[in-house]
Amino acid sequence: MPIETIQNKEGGNLSAIEILSWPFKQESINQINNNEHYLNYPVIYVLNGNKEAYIGETVYFKSRMKAHLSARKNVSQINLIKHEKFNRSATFHLETKLINYFLGDEKYTLQNKSKTASDFTHNYYDKPYYDQQLFKEIWQKLHEQKLVDHELHVIENKDIFKLSPFKELSIEQLELKEKVLEFCEKQLSANSQEYGSLLVIEGEAGVGKSVVLSSIFNTIQERAEEASSSLYQTENYLVVNHEEMFKTYKGIAKQVKHLMAKNFAKPTPLVNSLQKNNKKADIIFVDEAHLLLTKPDTYNNFHGDNHLEELLKLAKVVVIIYDQNQVLKLKSLWGAATLEQLKKRSTYTEEYQLTNQFRMQANDEVINWIDAFKNKQLLPLPHDENYEFKVFDTMKEMHDTIKMRNSEFGLSRVVSTFDYLHKKDGGTYYVNESNGEYKMPWNTTSTKYTWAEKPETVHEAGSIYTIQGFDLNYVGVVLGPSVQYDAVRNEIVIDPSKYMDKGAYSGTEGIADVNEAKEKIVLNSINILMKRGIKGLYIYASDDALRNKLLAGQNRDNR
Repeated sequence: MPIETIQNKEGGNLSAIEILSWPFKQESINQINNNEHYLNYPVIYVLNGNKEAYIGETVYFKSRMKAHLSARKNVSQINLIKHEKFNRSATFHLETKLINYFLGDEKYTLQNKSKTASDFTHNYYDKPYYDQQLFKEIWQKLHEQKLVDHELHVIENKDIFKLSPFKELSIEQLELKEKVLEFCEKQLSANSQEYGSLLVIEGEAGVGKSVVLSSIFNTIQERAEEASSSLYQTENYLVVNHEEMFKTYKGIAKQVKHLMAKNFAKPTPLVNSLQKNNKKADIIFVDEAHLLLTKPDTYNNFHGDNHLEELLKLAKVVVIIYDQNQVLKLKSLWGAATLEQLKKRSTYTEEYQLTNQFRMQANDEVINWIDAFKNKQLLPLPHDENYEFKVFDTMKEMHDTIKMRNSEFGLSRVVSTFDYLHKKDGGTYYVNESNGEYKMPWNTTSTKYTWAEKPETVHEAGSIYTIQGFDLNYVGVVLGPSVQYDAVRNEIVIDPSKYMDKGAYSGTEGIADVNEAKEKIVLNSINILMKRGIKGLYIYASDDALRNKLLAGQNRDNR
C-alpha cells in the first residue's frame, strides 16, 4: 500500500491530483492492486534518492517500475502523480516541464536524458490548462511533499533553468539540433586533416542560441557513454570565453548526470592544456564565439594568433555560436575576411542561421528601434501594449521603477554602458547621474553566482560583462557620456574616448579604421544591453541632448 497519499481539497470537493509514494523495492510493486485504474492510464512519476532523481511518464506504470528496478541506481522512492484529466500528450508535456524545473530547483542531480526531434511536444487540446494551471498545482504538491525546495517563480529567474539542456525546443531549434548531431557524427568519421570541420551557427541576441547548444552538448555527452553510438568514448568540450556564462554551465553540470565539469572550459586554458599534452579533442563547441580572441594575448597566456584557428587544429569538429554584433573587444574583432579564411582552411564547413526572437516579448517595432539605434539612427519611440518601453528623466526614477518591478517579478536590474571608471582592486566604483545627484555602485562580481542572481545587485548597476548572454525580466539601461545626440543630423553620435573599458581598445594592430572599430564596440554593447529584458526596457541617457530628444518623443506620444 502507498506509504503516503496527498490529496488537494478545493471548495469541499476532492481534487483529482494525487501523489502516491512507495519504497523503490520489488515488494512494493508486487503489493500494488492490479485493479488500480492508474496501471493502464497516463501517469507521471518521480524516482528519487538522497541526491539523484529520475522523472518519467508511462501508461504501463507497474511494468515500467519493474524495468526501472533492474536498471536504475541511487534512487530509493517511487512517487506517482495521477490526475483524472491526464492524457498521453499532457503527461509527455508535463514530464518535460518537470525535468526542467527539477534542474532549476537544484535539489537533485537528474538521471534523465535529452529529448530528440521525435520527442517534440506538439500542440494538443487545452494545452494552456495543463501548462499553466495544472502544472502549478502539481508543483505545489511536490513542494508540500518536500520533493522540491523552491517555488516556481524562484526557479524561473535562475540562469541554469534558462539554459537547461532539457528545455522544450522550437521546431527551428530542433531542426538545428538534428543538423548539428548529424554533422558531428559524419565529420568525426571522415576527418583526419590538420584543421577540423567547422559548423557556424549565426543569430542575433535573444534567438535562443545558447539554449540549443546546451541541449546539443548534453545529447552528445549522453551518446559518448553509449556503446552502440558512433560517438562512444569521444572526448568533447563546451567552451565559452565569458566568466558569468562559464559559471552557469558549470552549475548545470552539477545537476545533470551525463555532464562533467571538466568538459566545460575557457578557450585559452583548453588550448594550452591540449597542446601541452599533445592531445586532440573530438568535438569542441564554442558558445559566444564572437568573444574568442583574434590576436595574441600574452598577458593572459594566449600565444596563438586566433582562438578559433587553434581550436580547429585541436579538434576533429568545431561548432561555434556566433554573432558579429556582440563583439566587445578589438582583440576579438572578427572581420568577415578572417572568418572566411578559417572556413577555407577547415576540412569542411557548413553554416546555419537562427532567426526567431525568444527572449524579448516585444513586437517588431521595438526590435527595429533597437536595431536602428545600433546603427546610430533614432526612430520614433516604439509602441507595444505587451512590452513596457519607457524613457526616464532621472537615473533615480528609473532605478526606483526597476526595484518596484523586481519586487513584483524578480530579476529586474539596472545596467550601464562602460562609461564609468572601474578597477579590479576591490574598491567600490559608481555609475553617476549626469548632474551628480544620484549614483549606483557598479560592475561587482562574485566567484560563485552570476551577477543578476544575487538579490543585493538590485541596488547596483551591472556592466556588459555581468549580463551578456543572460535574461532579465526588466532592464534599465544607463546610456553613459559616450552616447550622444546630434540634433542637426538627427542621429546618435558615439564618442569612443568617453568609453572607460580601456581593455576593449587594446589590440589595434591590423585594423584599418581604429575609431570606426571602437565605435562598433560601443554600439555592440548598447545593442546587447537593450536586448536583455523579457518584459520591458527602460532608458536613462546621461547626455542632455539625447535625453531631452527621447523624452520629447515620449511626451508627444503620451499626449
